[in-house]
Amino acid sequence: MNIAFRVDASDQIGTGHFMRCLTLADALKQRGAQIRFISQDLPMYLQEMLTAKALEFVSLAIGATPASIDDLVHAHWLGASQAQDAQATVQTLSGQMFDWLVVDHYALDYRWESVLRGTAKRIMVIDDIADRRHDCDVLLDQNFYADMDSRYIGRVPDGCQLLLGPRYALLRDEFIKLHQLIKLRSGPVKRLFVFFGGVDADNYTGLVVEALSGLDIPVLHVDVVVGVNHPNLIQIKTACDHHGYAYHVQTDKMGELMAAADMAIGAGGAASWERCCLSLPTVIVAVADNQINIAKGLDSVGAAVYIGTSAEVNIEIVQHAIIALANRGDLVKELSSKAFSLVDGLGVERVCQTMRC
Repeated sequence: MNIAFRVDASDQIGTGHFMRCLTLADALKQRGAQIRFISQDLPMYLQEMLTAKALEFVSLAIGATPASIDDLVHAHWLGASQAQDAQATVQTLSGQMFDWLVVDHYALDYRWESVLRGTAKRIMVIDDIADRRHDCDVLLDQNFYADMDSRYIGRVPDGCQLLLGPRYALLRDEFIKLHQLIKLRSGPVKRLFVFFGGVDADNYTGLVVEALSGLDIPVLHVDVVVGVNHPNLIQIKTACDHHGYAYHVQTDKMGELMAAADMAIGAGGAASWERCCLSLPTVIVAVADNQINIAKGLDSVGAAVYIGTSAEVNIEIVQHAIIALANRGDLVKELSSKAFSLVDGLGVERVCQTMRC
């Protein structure tokens, strides 16, 4: 089975789209599929991840021709028009019919997908903002929303198979294994996990480190995780060294660190489902618009504590949230239990079965 992935990553886009595609691609490869990634200007360290897993990568060359901008909210992410990107992608895939084309990009919709119909037998779209129409056979949205069952009405073709909710969360094998071993948290909070995504361009990690440094919580161990492209690596390391916090860059021990923690604070992106899978009570800050509804949904069912958007949150709000949760063993237990019930870690297996791979 031949499967192509069209996904981008950058400081603006973040790395979440790429990482969830990488997780699915790795699982499909283990089941015998041939994989090809197609991206524009993919950072070298992400290309190296593909190389390490023996996954083929092709850089998409659009050319220097000025591009018109489509009417999508995230059209600027593409750096070209959909027509230009589609033409370049068709050329990249020419000479081979793919069994699946997986598309994970907020700047692409039915217009791009329709052009690519001639290159793949089936198209799967990974989405979570439901703000545009698609021409696809399967749509995957792994997030939890109050209106989950109605979000894509009128946005996908009749007969499109919808894979909706955290039961389809694309998590790596380490989380599946740890899910089977993890115990529900019940307090007290003695170990805190801090992670705001692979990029964190606005340095919310630094804000939380500063907030923690002003708290007096006895026997608190803090693990701070940042991506290799974080714009404030030196400053964060210096602060962590000064306050005695453990500092991790692009670690491959994410699952272990989450499993060891009693509580987390971080962004409301894909890491939400990793934390839920490991029953980790979390204080969430929505650092992007597409994270707001995810965070609100988790808060509404008691699976996390949402404290606001990045524009609303300050040091005092962070401190108040951490203290409030650290002193509430009953709340820690409730959050842990509900989070654990949402994600069983088998999402990748379910998606692979859907793709008959």
